[in-house]
Amino acid sequence: MEDNELRQWLIDSFGPIQGEMAWRQFSNLPESVRDQIMSQGIDGLPKPSEVRSLAEALTAGGLNTMGDVQRTVQEGPINVKMAQSIALNKTRENGSTTTVSAEDGAAARQSLSEANLWLDTVTDFDPVKGQADVLTRAQWVEKTLPSWAKFASPVAESMNDALASVFSERLGGAMGGEISGMFAGPVPIPIPEGLKDPATLMKLLGNTSFAMQLGQGAGNLSSEVHGGFDQGIALLDNPAGALIPENITAYAKELELDRSEVMEFLALHEVAHARLFAGVPWLMPRFEALIGKYARGISIDLDAMEEQLREAEMMNPESIAGAVNLTKVGIGDTPEQQEALCGLESLLALVDGWVDCVVWRAGMAHIPHIEQLREMMRRERAVGGPAERTFESLLGLRLRPKRLREAAELWESITLSEGAEQRDAKWGHPDLLPSLPTEKAEDDADATASSGSGTEAVDWDAELSRLLNDDRHADDSGDANDGRNATGDAGDETTDDGTTDDADKA
Repeated sequence: MEDNELRQWLIDSFGPIQGEMAWRQFSNLPESVRDQIMSQGIDGLPKPSEVRSLAEALTAGGLNTMGDVQRTVQEGPINVKMAQSIALNKTRENGSTTTVSAEDGAAARQSLSEANLWLDTVTDFDPVKGQADVLTRAQWVEKTLPSWAKFASPVAESMNDALASVFSERLGGAMGGEISGMFAGPVPIPIPEGLKDPATLMKLLGNTSFAMQLGQGAGNLSSEVHGGFDQGIALLDNPAGALIPENITAYAKELELDRSEVMEFLALHEVAHARLFAGVPWLMPRFEALIGKYARGISIDLDAMEEQLREAEMMNPESIAGAVNLTKVGIGDTPEQQEALCGLESLLALVDGWVDCVVWRAGMAHIPHIEQLREMMRRERAVGGPAERTFESLLGLRLRPKRLREAAELWESITLSEGAEQRDAKWGHPDLLPSLPTEKAEDDADATASSGSGTEAVDWDAELSRLLNDDRHADDSGDANDGRNATGDAGDETTDDGTTDDADKA
C-alpha cells in the first residue's frame, strides 16, 4: 500500500480535517508499526463507510466523554440508542423513502378499512380501537427496535459477562500484546481517548458490538417487513398494527401481482393479528415469558469465544461479531430451554394458523390470487430472510412457526365442526387451546395414509426446511447476512410435542 492510498483512506473515513489529523498522527508512529500497516494493503482496512458509520453511531450513542461511557455501561447490556442510529443509517443506505406519500397512505388506510369489514363476517373478535399506522422503514425501526432490545437483553448480559471473563482471565487483558477490538488499532480513530484503555474497552465491547449487530439486523429487516406483526408477535405500541407501503409495493412487483390486491391481503393479515392480540390479553405476556425463559437459560462456550476473539482483526467493526454470535459460541439448549422453545413454537404456529384460517375465509371472495399469496406467505414464514437469521444469531431462537400449515388445517377443521364462535372462544384461556398432534401421532397418520393410498403424506414445510438446513450446513460461511435466496435455518424437520401444556409450564 502506498502512502497516498492510506492518506486517501483516512480522508474518506474521517473527513478532510480529521483525516489529515489522523495522517499526521500516523506519520509519528514508530516505523515498525507503520510498516506493518502498509504491508497489509488497502484491502486489510475496513471500508470507509463502515468507519463513518461507527463514528456516527458513537456520536449518536452519546459516547463523547468518559462520563457518557460509564453511563452507557450502567444503563444496560445494549446501547439501544446506538443500535437505532445504525439501523436508521442502514435504511438510508438502502434508499428508503423519508415520508409516506399521500397516495400510498390513502391506499393503505383503505385496505385496512376494507380488511376490517371483511373480518367482521368471519370472526367474533372486535376491531381494535384507533387506526393502524402507515410507516416508512425508518419509522418501523424507531417503533420496534426497543422491543427487540428488550427480548435480547438477557442474552446480551450473558455475552458481556463472558467477554469480560475471557478477556481478563484467559487473554490477560490484551491480545497479541496490543489492545484489540472495535475501538483500537494502530491508526488512531477520532473517538474519546479513554475508550482506548483496555479495562474500559472490554466493559463497553459487548454492549457496543451487540448494539451494532442489533442495529444492522433491524436495518436490514426494515426492507423485508410488510407490517407490525410479521414476526408473529406484537412489536409496536399501537395495538392496531401498521403497514409499510414502500415494502408492499416492492413485494407486489416481485410477485408480479397488482399492488392493491397484495395490499389487501397483507392488510387482512395485519388486522387479523391485531384483533387476536387485542382480544386475548394473556397472549403477548405469554410470548414474553417464553422468550425470556429461553434467553435466560443461554450458556456461553468460553473456549469458542476465546477463539473468536483471537481471530478478531484490528480496527474492523465487524470483526468482534463472531464472539457475540450464539450460533458460534452458544452451548446446546438445556431441558428447560427446550421446553420453552417447544411452547413458543406451538404458540407461534397456533397464532399464525388462526390468522391464516380467518384471512382465507375473509378474503377468498375479494382477492383473486389469495391461494398463491397464502402459499407464498406460508413458505416465507417457515424459511425467514437473512435479517431474521441475524436476529436468530443474537437471540438464539427462531421467531418462526414450525407447523403453520398443520395449525391452519386444525383451525379450519374446528371452524367446520364447531363454528367460528366456538373456534374463537378457545382463545379465552391457554388451557382451552387445541393441541397440535404429537410427533408419534403424526408418524402413525403418515403410515396410515401411506398404506391406505399407496402414496406417502408429505409435510412440505418440513421438506423445505430440511432442504434449506442441509444447504446451509454445506456452506462453510453460514453468513446470516446472505441474500434472500441464500441458505439458512428454516426450522428443523423434526417436530416437538408443541402442546399448550408446554407453554403453561413457562
